[in-house]
Parts: sequence; C-alpha cells; structure tokens
Amino acid sequence: MKNRLKIGRIPYANLFPIFYYLDDRCNHSAYTFVKGVPSKLNRMLRAGELDISPSSSIEYLRNRNKYLILPWFSISSSGPIKSILLFSKLPVEKLGGKTIAVSSDSETSVALLKVIMKDVYKLRCRYTKTDLRSVRNILTTASAVLHIGDTAMIEAKKQSAPYVYDLGEIWDRHTGLPFVYALWVVRKKALSEKGGLIRKLTSDLIDAKKYAQNHLRAISGKAPQKKWISEKELVNYWKIISYDLTDRHMKGLKLFEKLAKGIRQ
Repeated sequence: MKNRLKIGRIPYANLFPIFYYLDDRCNHSAYTFVKGVPSKLNRMLRAGELDISPSSSIEYLRNRNKYLILPWFSISSSGPIKSILLFSKLPVEKLGGKTIAVSSDSETSVALLKVIMKDVYKLRCRYTKTDLRSVRNILTTASAVLHIGDTAMIEAKKQSAPYVYDLGEIWDRHTGLPFVYALWVVRKKALSEKGGLIRKLTSDLIDAKKYAQNHLRAISGKAPQKKWISEKELVNYWKIISYDLTDRHMKGLKLFEKLAKGIRQ
C-alpha cells in the first residue's frame, strides 16, 4: 500500500529485541517490513525503495544529502561487540601485505576494519569480498576474514581460526569512545511525505527500547537464534549493545567519519 511506511529489517540477533516489540506489542498495521542484510538495505534506502531503516553508519556519512537520522537511536557498543569479528591465520600485526576477505553483507564494518589496519596497526592489506560463510574454507585462500552479525557469532563458536579479533574492542582500546555501527536513517523525501508515520515509528521505537531493557530474558525465549545460541548467551550479548545515540556516541561517530575519509568502499 502506498501510504504504508516501508521499513528495513536486519534479521540479525542484535536488533531482535526491537523488532520483537514492533511485531508483538504495537500496532504496525501501517508498516511494511523488508528484510535484508545491511548492504542490501543500504542500497534499497539509497534507491528510494525504503522510507526508513536501521542502516550502516557509513551509508549515512557518505550520503548525508539524502538522509536524516532519528536522534535517539543507534546500534553501538563501548568495547567488545561479539558480532564484528576478524578471523585470522596470523596475529593481526603480521597481516601487512596479506589478503583479507570481507563479508559482502557489511559496509560500516569493512570501513572500520580498514581504519583499524591503517591507523592502529599501520598496515596495508589487500581486501576481497566474499559471500562464503565457512571461515575454514575462506582461510584456504585468504589470511583473514571479517564476518558480521549472526554469521560471526556462529563461526566464533566453531573455533575455526587461531586468532579472533573483536573490532569493537580494538576501537574502544584505541579511542576510548563508543562505536556506532548503525543508525535509524530516514530518507528526507519520506519525512515530508510520511511524517506522521515516522513520528509514530519513533514513538514505537522509544517504547521498544524501554521494553527490551526490562524483558531481555523473556524476549530471548522467542528469538530464532536459540537454534545455535543459548538464551543466557543472547541476553549477555544484548546487554553489551547500546541502542542509544548520546553525545559520546556522536563524538565516536565523528571520529570514525574523519578517519574513514579516503577509505575506498
């Protein structure tokens, strides 16, 4: 329906508490959810096929002229995130000149990896995209691989690489600031055409954050990720995620924007 709000939906564990509330606890009759990995939703938002989406922070930073952001929401961490992981055959300090495979699902995380390798470790590496999931298979032809989301968490459980690095932890150690992986990004045109629905969604998201903070254990029992992770592990994972966007988050985002300038996509 033309008057519905078209909302991107990332199917990873990190956003399940928020979308669980939108599905189960609010009137979403005017919402249409479109599922996809971050890179797909970024493309759809850019093309006008979505009105609003949790979207890679790098997408917003590279296309500010097209977008606005909801001011109170993000997907961030201060320290380890557990789902943005570099799996490596070698210690990270020895990856200079080596090939690192990067997930085609991600954009912000790839930019973060390139910033870390350049600015933290002072290394130049070669990067190649991959759609493969198995770390063991990828490491037969690459020295390291970056995975995100549920795939990263599943592969970490397999202990399939000698070295595993959490990019959120490295960023925190290097900067002392939160890292903002994603923002709720709105197309400017959608705001003018569907402002009432966007205000309603904003209210629903505020309620979703409050509900999630107090009901993580109950929500974990409904999560499809229970097939490969325990409810206790899910709750512990959600507790390290921040859905807020404070002044410190914005400071971290601005630093990332500065460091990522000149980084090739």
